[in-house]
Amino acid sequence: MSQVAENSSFVTPIFWGVKSGMTRIFDASGNHVPVTVIKLIPNYVSQIKTLEKDGYNAYQVAYMQKREVLVKKPTKGHLAKANILDKCLSRFSEIRIDSDADVSLLGKDLSLSKFAPETLVDVTSLSKGKGFQGVMKRYHFSGGPASHGSHFHRHPGAIGNRATPARVFKEKKMPGHMGNKKVTIQNQTIVSINLEKGYALIKGVVPGHKNSVVKVSLAVKNS
Repeated sequence: MSQVAENSSFVTPIFWGVKSGMTRIFDASGNHVPVTVIKLIPNYVSQIKTLEKDGYNAYQVAYMQKREVLVKKPTKGHLAKANILDKCLSRFSEIRIDSDADVSLLGKDLSLSKFAPETLVDVTSLSKGKGFQGVMKRYHFSGGPASHGSHFHRHPGAIGNRATPARVFKEKKMPGHMGNKKVTIQNQTIVSINLEKGYALIKGVVPGHKNSVVKVSLAVKNS
């Protein structure tokens, strides 16, 4: 696993990692604890946005390393301004702040000092895409009889409302594209974090498929 830089200097309540899969561990009492393994990847401040120039204050964070040949020229020029061209980063996100941004943090890597074990976090990622699905799989409809000559098996049934209102209401549960949406699971617990080996263990499930990018932030509700 990739190691996080040791000279981390930018303390932040958010970082981006990669979902490596799930496993289990045993706590001090011998209880079985299911955990999701998050691979810690380098996160660098690639741009400082200010109220005067951009209309709001924020730190732009770059992550997800690629081979140099796969990084586009405009992206290379953007990374060069922050003196992190050699990192070959390809994805960018922002951390908005209320106060003025510290310009000296440009090119610095993110510190994970706030993410100690037992810390509550919110985890955000794209859920697994299931393609086009019917109402039984998508919304858990019970369906019709499975035998005895029935012609109603997995269909949604009637959806109309006669002459009034003579239309289908919005948000009606019908077949369609399932999954591949941004999902946030709140108040997950960090079981362990190892900066040397570059991984964090989060209790329970985390949205997204294996190798998907996940955003880990301090819990908003903190309960």
